Amino acid sequence: MSQDTPRPDSRASRSVTLQDIAAHAGVSRSTVSLVLRESPLVAEGTRRRVQRSIKALGYVYNRGAAALRGQRTATLGVVVYDIANPFFGAMVAGIDAALNREGYVSFLANSEDSPARQQRFLERMREHRVDGILLCPAEGTAPDLIDTLTSWQMPCVQVLRHVGEPPFDYAGTDFRRGVGLAIDHLVAQGHERIAFLGGHIGHSATRERWQGYREALARHGLAYQRLLRSDVTRRAGFELIPALMAESPAPTAVLCHNDLVAFGAMLGLKRLGRVPGRDCAVIGTDDLEEAALGDPALTSIATHPHAVGEEAARLALRRIGNPDGAREQVVLSPRLQVRDSCGALSTPLESPATTT
Repeated sequence: MSQDTPRPDSRASRSVTLQDIAAHAGVSRSTVSLVLRESPLVAEGTRRRVQRSIKALGYVYNRGAAALRGQRTATLGVVVYDIANPFFGAMVAGIDAALNREGYVSFLANSEDSPARQQRFLERMREHRVDGILLCPAEGTAPDLIDTLTSWQMPCVQVLRHVGEPPFDYAGTDFRRGVGLAIDHLVAQGHERIAFLGGHIGHSATRERWQGYREALARHGLAYQRLLRSDVTRRAGFELIPALMAESPAPTAVLCHNDLVAFGAMLGLKRLGRVPGRDCAVIGTDDLEEAALGDPALTSIATHPHAVGEEAARLALRRIGNPDGAREQVVLSPRLQVRDSCGALSTPLESPATTT
């Protein structure tokens, strides 16, 4: 080697090891490993010192190779069908809160209620070796999808909607009971003509709402039944109301599939020169933050999206830890949050939670 040729740096000429980082940071090799795996067991000062050494030595953590060694990736796939709906923002926040406490992260996908798009996401998540899936099945999902995921050895917790034959892991809210609470309240206010707006029969969450609607009407001996299918958007609620209110007899109250439909319905009533809560009662479902800020404030069935997300994530982690354990269904209690849009204010009506 000539005198003008620089001598290769010994560190740069070979791969940096965990032992190199440990020596540079003045800690043990096991401490470096814990830092790389984002363990909460490492003190913050030590973590920062190790991270400075990692950066100084130019070490790149091969997470894929580590996953192959450990058989887990500390990742969870999350598939929802309408990421633009604020409900799912709250639910995903609950999922991430529960996962973060256990050192997990999530990959979020939006199926747009397309089974084909959903299938592509699931296959891609399989390629990335996620430890499990939280799935809100797209409308029209084949019932055997859960069997397919089982054959992939991919734990799956269904959220809010479900397909296939039980037993299966599921986390959600008792939609049927929530609708019953709403109709009980409307009947107590003197309403006898109560319509239901929104939804399609293609998934379990709508079927449960409609079942609750029909059962509650029968329980109160009400002959009037008007159920309008539609998308579950503001526009759908807005466009349904004029024709509905032109019917004879017209309903005196409308119960909506979700808060978005209810917001649209209230706007439609205002365009007709009618006052929501006075000329027609309106009740939504989900109790989004916007519900309390409306004019009038929207009465809504609280379905607890953040709590549903937390429960779903915890259930998924239990299933990952115990793949052969008994399947669980966690069903949270609904709460009717009464505000001005139904024409009366009172304390919330509640029902107990159930876990099976």
